[in-house]
Amino acid sequence: MDTMELNNTYRKKMLHVIIYFATKVKNPTKVKIFKLLYFADFEHFKETGNSITNLDYYAYDFGPVPRHFYEEISDNRVPKDFAPYITLLPFKSEGTGKQGAIFKVKEKIKPDLTIFSPRQKRIIEKFADMFRDVDAKMISDISHFKNHPWDKTINEKGLFNKIDYVLAIDDEAKISIEDAMEAMKDRQEMLEAFPLKKTI
Repeated sequence: MDTMELNNTYRKKMLHVIIYFATKVKNPTKVKIFKLLYFADFEHFKETGNSITNLDYYAYDFGPVPRHFYEEISDNRVPKDFAPYITLLPFKSEGTGKQGAIFKVKEKIKPDLTIFSPRQKRIIEKFADMFRDVDAKMISDISHFKNHPWDKTINEKGLFNKIDYVLAIDDEAKISIEDAMEAMKDRQEMLEAFPLKKTI
């Protein structure tokens, strides 16, 4: 499978957010990491109009999922560019009996937090601390809260549709809907002008 180069800033940030979460929370399963990425990205968008990782999330029945990354690791094999840093270990849930996988950071690897802005670092640390001991089911339930982006997407578009970042904008947001829409437009134009390089 094709993987984006680690010299892409967003790809690098995604890796180091995963490394950080995997070293800071209990039982960093795929589902739990997906939800932590989602919360951090949408919180950052709510404050700035931009996400941290540039991932797009889709409304699956078990919550928001970064679909393209989910597909990369669907067989529990880590993408080639991530393989020197992390691995996925199969496990069976004691509570449900379901098979899953836990992110494991390779020995002596530490997250590089210098690549994040102070705001990004604060948000990442906030969610790691908030959900440190929360299991995957509970964090998934929280992502389903009524009138939040996943719930709105399910109700308006149905399952497996992309969750619009603009749905994060509410009365507590630090930017307006108009500014958020403009940021999304700028992001799309940038991606079209400078597509992410891929390598095999």
